[in-house]
Amino acid sequence: MLVSHDLVDNVEFDDVIYELRPCLDLSGNPAEGIYNAWITMNNPAQYNSYTTDMVKKVILGMRQASNDRSVVAIIFTAAGNKAFCTGGNVKEYAEYYAGNPQEYKQYMRLFNDMVSAILMSDKPVICRANGMRIGGGQEIGMACDFSIAHDMARFGQAGPKHGSAPDGGSTDFLPLFVGVEKAMLSCTACDPWSAHEALVNGILTEIVPVLKVDGKFIPNPMVYTNKWVDESGNLIYGTNKTGEEKNAAKELMKRGEMDLSLLDEAVEKLAAKLMMTMPNCLSKTINSIRKHKLEHWDRNKESNRDWLALNMMTEAKAGFRAFNDGSGREREVDFIKLRQLLAQGHQWNDELIKAISPMSKG
Repeated sequence: MLVSHDLVDNVEFDDVIYELRPCLDLSGNPAEGIYNAWITMNNPAQYNSYTTDMVKKVILGMRQASNDRSVVAIIFTAAGNKAFCTGGNVKEYAEYYAGNPQEYKQYMRLFNDMVSAILMSDKPVICRANGMRIGGGQEIGMACDFSIAHDMARFGQAGPKHGSAPDGGSTDFLPLFVGVEKAMLSCTACDPWSAHEALVNGILTEIVPVLKVDGKFIPNPMVYTNKWVDESGNLIYGTNKTGEEKNAAKELMKRGEMDLSLLDEAVEKLAAKLMMTMPNCLSKTINSIRKHKLEHWDRNKESNRDWLALNMMTEAKAGFRAFNDGSGREREVDFIKLRQLLAQGHQWNDELIKAISPMSKG
């Protein structure tokens, strides 16, 4: 009789789906008795942003898959084709955690445990990026060992735009992937990268087409996919098209449909390659490489948790409520007015938050 090492038995997964799928060999045939564990965040209506309960389920799912002797690899993904994850659930942040640093500090304990559960899994973790990976979604994605994305996904940070800092992993991991200057620009200006840019910058293992037009897969028509430099020598591969080219790309997209079959095929192929290795040697190799992430993550995660909690009294309180209460593109505070009021010595209070809210316009 084998002993169970799971923290909790018979976990009920709902807003996070846990399933075992048979491993496929290199020829695409099922391998009897061994599986890949698919952990799927299931909140597509809110772009798979994770609620507190979802974070708990991801932690338990990672632990369960790590302990399962029949599991070869963990596939971490989400429902739909628009988003892998856009980070924490802003509605929950705005309506419960904003102004409650003691509560948010406990929440951040769970978030930290989710990142650590990925980094400490006994099985390789593949991020199947089925859409945009933004904010905290980018952070949990970079905690994974591999990332395969469809080529219409976008990648980036959002913290400084909405009252936070990307201290849930990006300030630790991103410089290791892309270098300090590119990490600095991504984490501060918050301009998203196309999947092609993310691949070139080193945060993805592979990208595959997802748009089917007239029955054939085509590369993302919204970005340059076959040009590396312009006449001045500037890198443009993966950058967005503009003007008439952009309009033509939109028309082409209207004719197409999203098909994730190539993404699934690429994920299964990588899992098959990992299956064809010695399991303990594979685990040791992965853990040796993970140390470079863990060195920074373990050094900073607790002090970052403290700061993120206290920040819920000021900028996060304003930013998350602005995003939650605003509509359309009006989801950010008035940054100029905020800086003007602070320059005048205005205190951080509800009066200031109301004055800079997008709801105060008009």
